Amino acid sequence: MMVMQRVATRPMWERAMSLLFFGKDPDTDEDHCPSVWVDEKQADLLLQGWKADEATEDECRKYGSIPDTEALIRIPARMVPQIRKACDAAERAASEADSSELR
Repeated sequence: MMVMQRVATRPMWERAMSLLFFGKDPDTDEDHCPSVWVDEKQADLLLQGWKADEATEDECRKYGSIPDTEALIRIPARMVPQIRKACDAAERAASEADSSELR
């Protein structure tokens, strides 16, 4: 995955390989920012967030395990608009993939 630097003139989203970048948490520093991407080829969301603390993980484990291949992350609510846009883009990418399979 390509690491992207924040520049004041950058658009809300930009492309990196097949990844569509939607933004970083505007209220954190450059090196420790929750971020949102969409993988257009897979139609998946990619989320970078803060690792959940042990107490939060324990609470979540009441509903199921957290395998070694998965992580529980915390994303601030102020990123909901960016996540909504990323969800819409992922849904469009999935629809386009489904449409091309029907041809």
